[in-house]
Amino acid sequence: MEVLEHLALGFETALSFQNIIYAFLGCLIGTLVGVLPGLGPVPTIAMLLPITYALPPVAGLIMLAGIYYGAQYGGSTTAILVNLPGETSAVVTCLDGYQMARNGRAGQALAIAAIGSFFAGCVGTLLIAAFAPPLAEVAFQFGPAEYFSLMCLGLVGAVVLASGSLVKAICMILLGLLIGMVGTDVNSGVARFSFGIPELTDGIDFAAVAMGVFGFSEIINNVEQKEEREVFLDKIGHLYPTWPDLKEAAPAIIRGTAIGSALGILPGGGAVMSSFASYTVEKKLAKDPSSFGKGNIRGVAGPESANNAGSQTSFIPLLTLGIPGNAIMALMVGAMTIHNIQPGPQVMTSNPDLFWGLIVSMWIGNLMLVILNLPLIGIWVKLLKVPYPILFPAILLICSIGVYTLNYNVFDIWMTAAFGLIGYTWSKLKCEGAPLLLGLVLGPMMEENFRRALLLSRGDFSTFVTRPLSATLLVIAVILVLIVASPTIRRKREETFVED
Repeated sequence: MEVLEHLALGFETALSFQNIIYAFLGCLIGTLVGVLPGLGPVPTIAMLLPITYALPPVAGLIMLAGIYYGAQYGGSTTAILVNLPGETSAVVTCLDGYQMARNGRAGQALAIAAIGSFFAGCVGTLLIAAFAPPLAEVAFQFGPAEYFSLMCLGLVGAVVLASGSLVKAICMILLGLLIGMVGTDVNSGVARFSFGIPELTDGIDFAAVAMGVFGFSEIINNVEQKEEREVFLDKIGHLYPTWPDLKEAAPAIIRGTAIGSALGILPGGGAVMSSFASYTVEKKLAKDPSSFGKGNIRGVAGPESANNAGSQTSFIPLLTLGIPGNAIMALMVGAMTIHNIQPGPQVMTSNPDLFWGLIVSMWIGNLMLVILNLPLIGIWVKLLKVPYPILFPAILLICSIGVYTLNYNVFDIWMTAAFGLIGYTWSKLKCEGAPLLLGLVLGPMMEENFRRALLLSRGDFSTFVTRPLSATLLVIAVILVLIVASPTIRRKREETFVED
């Protein structure tokens, strides 16, 4: 009965005219950035963070969530028709989706991608509604020591599931933790690492770092790339998959949904890891693995289902524990803090309209995305012909205006530009920006809980290992480190991300 009351509150919130409009805008923008190669949800959400400051909290978060899972839908369009992943999680969709298009089956590939995405998105949303409340109840048992240990586990998990070098991922997380320490100490009121610069006494703005590392640097990367595009617009054909197509794709959709739902909850998981893992599983289970990469429909159905399920369930640790599992969720934490909302289990009690409204809006958004993607496929493909020299300066201008309107301070624009150049350098060195963002978000929270735990235990460091739940979380973190250090696991991990 209580669940029905919560869902009724969610529908009442999500079906308001204002929230429907912002859900539609989020899905529309998400599809757009998914279609256009080189943008993706991370830089887009980073760019739009300042805009959410002027929106009501519920509407702002609904829009940002729509951008996230909308980009998973849109990314498949470019991957199938142009062989360019519009979004990172669509990389593996290129392998078989583009070959299907070359064989005159682009319509079937697009339809299966949309069906798998819709099914997985709905299942992922159901899992959030089912598991979030019980997990939130468990989270209320957490004290400062448990939260500190949980955040340690989250950072270790982000390192384990990072797609690049483990050493580089660790370095990026440590750098993010150090950047998070810049500013005024909450306890003593003393400025730390500000180097006498007044603007740094309030810390380095999260939006400036996110927009610089993911927005500006992506623009620079894409401007320097010159890619020939061959769009199969005239060979799309009908958008209705045949019965044999559905019969062959259905098991892959179910498996992809299960894999994405599980990996999305893990720190560092989400859509990207889910799509790679699903493709690997489908290839291993196939009677003829050599057919993959040549237009096998399961190579589209599995990854597309997995990335959408992963994008949905990655909200579970954010909404229940206040822990961001990936870069997108770190940006969502930034959006919540802009509105003075503390992420964690208390959101369910202090902001029930936000919690349940966001969940219900995902159902509505998934339905909107089916309508946006299949009938309007011709319009999305035409957007690929927009010249980059026109597109990216406009994005850069919007970013700069957005950063300035946060604090009306030109220093923030210079800071964003500096992190843009730094992020571009990191991309050349194959260093991921996501671990840095997680370190930046979790760093202040870790420090606060670490100090609070020591204050409550009167300086006794053993409190982290004598409390059963805290000790368990730390042991799991240590086990993960030992496992990933194994040469066998390291090789398997590399195979997951690198396909022949």
